[in-house]
Amino acid sequence: MEKREATMSSWNPERKQSSRFRHWPASWRRLTLRLLQWTDSLPLVGWDSHLSRIFFLLLLFVVSAQGVTPNPEACLVSSSVNGSSISCQPPAQIPKSLPADTIFLAVEFFNLTQLPADFLQGVPNLQELHLSSNRLENLSPKFLLPVPQLTVLDLTHNSLTRLPPGLFRVSAALCTLVLKENQLKFLEASWLHGLKALQHLDLSENQLQSLPPGLLENFTDLLTLDLSNNQLQTLPPDLLRGPLNLERLRLEGNRLQVLGERLLAPQPKLRYLFLNDNRLASVAAGAFRGLQKLDMLDLSNNLLTTVPTGLWTSLGKAARNLKDGFDISSNPWICDQNLADLYLWLVANEDKMFFRNHTRCAGPEALKGQMLLAVAESH
Repeated sequence: MEKREATMSSWNPERKQSSRFRHWPASWRRLTLRLLQWTDSLPLVGWDSHLSRIFFLLLLFVVSAQGVTPNPEACLVSSSVNGSSISCQPPAQIPKSLPADTIFLAVEFFNLTQLPADFLQGVPNLQELHLSSNRLENLSPKFLLPVPQLTVLDLTHNSLTRLPPGLFRVSAALCTLVLKENQLKFLEASWLHGLKALQHLDLSENQLQSLPPGLLENFTDLLTLDLSNNQLQTLPPDLLRGPLNLERLRLEGNRLQVLGERLLAPQPKLRYLFLNDNRLASVAAGAFRGLQKLDMLDLSNNLLTTVPTGLWTSLGKAARNLKDGFDISSNPWICDQNLADLYLWLVANEDKMFFRNHTRCAGPEALKGQMLLAVAESH
């Protein structure tokens, strides 16, 4: 592995490079160097936002342990051969300018309602931008124009009600877009135009009541779609026509009542499917047809009383199919002859079943309260 050198400091734009904390203890500098070498060895695009935060927390912990107190009004910066990574949180002052080699920028917990349209001017190599836990109400259509190499945009926990059309017109490299915990009540497909490499889209914990047709039709590389904890009652039948390799679909915590045959059909490579905590009372017999690589299925906490014959035919057969398990607990199952197909499937796949004790019959009266698996094994 190529040897990399790195330094870390409290950063203020008015300070010169030579003013880094060279007086820090040698043991701290060595540990910091190891941390930076480790993070530099990871591909930037693949970083999870939590990993980035952990890194900065580690640096803060080391600073405190060594008795070094960074300037509370300055942002933290780590510099390496790849570029500068900057993290700003209160009480630090948001800088008016940034190092030209900035590749990572976090400006979080400031309760900002707006950012200037030219805020990112002068950092053309920026690859990750984290603006979570502010109160951003809108963004300028020109906001991302200076950063065409951006791969990660995290807007978690803001107050966005819409996105300006054209926001992503130079964002062809963006792989991860997180809009979690905003105030989106609807979406327009035009808001996302320009995103050609998107792999992870998180729209969870908004107030979405419906989705427009064709929303994902250009996202052929999408791997993860998170629509959990919204207010969706129905989904467009063509929602998943577009992505070619979707692996993870999160729909839990909505108000879905029906799962039709067409929704999942375009996604044979789907591995994780979360439909729990909805109001599902009906699942079409062919809803799971073709899902030969499914590792995890969660249908818990719905209103299912019965399921059609043939629903489970394609599940649980392949060597790795449902290897991470399935959950059908907390449904009001009516344990009669209409569940005969489910009984056979449960007995064959009981080793993959979660929460057996919470998967019980709601009727008929003679079987009320009995474990569904026990009833299945008795048939």
